[in-house]
Amino acid sequence: MTAVEPRTVQVTLDGAEIAVPDGATILDVCRAHDVDTPTLCYSDVLTPVNACRVCVVEVEGSRPLVPACSRRVEDGMLVRTDTDRVRHSRRMVLEFLDSSADLSLASAEVQGWMDRYHVDSGRYGPPAPATRADERERRHAGHHAAVDGMSAANLAQPPKIDNALYMRDYSRCITCYKCVEACGEDAQNTFALTIAGRGFDAHVSTEFDVALGDSACVFCGNCIGVCPTGAIMFRSEYELRQAGMWDEDAQEVTRTVCSYCGVGCNVDLHVQDNRIVKVTSPQDHDVTSGHLCIKGRFGYDYVQQLPDPMTTPIDDVLAAARRTT
Repeated sequence: MTAVEPRTVQVTLDGAEIAVPDGATILDVCRAHDVDTPTLCYSDVLTPVNACRVCVVEVEGSRPLVPACSRRVEDGMLVRTDTDRVRHSRRMVLEFLDSSADLSLASAEVQGWMDRYHVDSGRYGPPAPATRADERERRHAGHHAAVDGMSAANLAQPPKIDNALYMRDYSRCITCYKCVEACGEDAQNTFALTIAGRGFDAHVSTEFDVALGDSACVFCGNCIGVCPTGAIMFRSEYELRQAGMWDEDAQEVTRTVCSYCGVGCNVDLHVQDNRIVKVTSPQDHDVTSGHLCIKGRFGYDYVQQLPDPMTTPIDDVLAAARRTT
């Protein structure tokens, strides 16, 4: 039987005419041709939501810039990815995000984009004072206090620590919707997380803003796996960072198969000082697509409890993270 050749369309990308698969997105084409295109809200395992707008490009005939992550190519499309207009837009988006959220734990790739686009969030002024715990959640949706014009509004607030498995630090949140998508129909179908509030007060929330333990959350931790800024983090990682003991350079990552059931999920064990400090799953794994259940992601305490005459400085921190809420 003769294989059917996939249909292609002709696209001009930064002056080069190329044939690309019909149905591909502009981002797919950019990546296939080594055109570095920044993304924050996009993930290969989630439905594009066009939230961050940092991947925008120019398309001839389109008045606004279009998001490369979701716009599909069309025959004869002319795309420009590095014009002054595109660079200016990307710089402004990154500056707005950096001036309002703490991006210090974003990946080195994100930091590289900020350098590439000459991001200077300091030009908006010094950061405004942090809000009190839960103050932002109590504000009336759509109503904002008058600004003083002397400081940059930001999301600085105390972290939410209400369980022993992971914590939420919304001062780092860029409202990319990744955690909402992973908690929803793209992965877990639990729908414990959503976006509440409006405008600058929009934030990730549980139903009625209850604690995670009182919500529909099943503690799969898939929200952690997709968060690009560290706004949702393993409790173990958070406590080790607070104690100044988190050291990714000293960690070894070992891929194995989860021991709990017969599904065959691949897991990556992040080990520091011969202790498992967190568990992730590769996004390119056919079984998991990076997602795990509560057992696969957090059920490794039995390994730590094996007889071991050697103790490490991080033992007390890891034990305290599991005991306290």
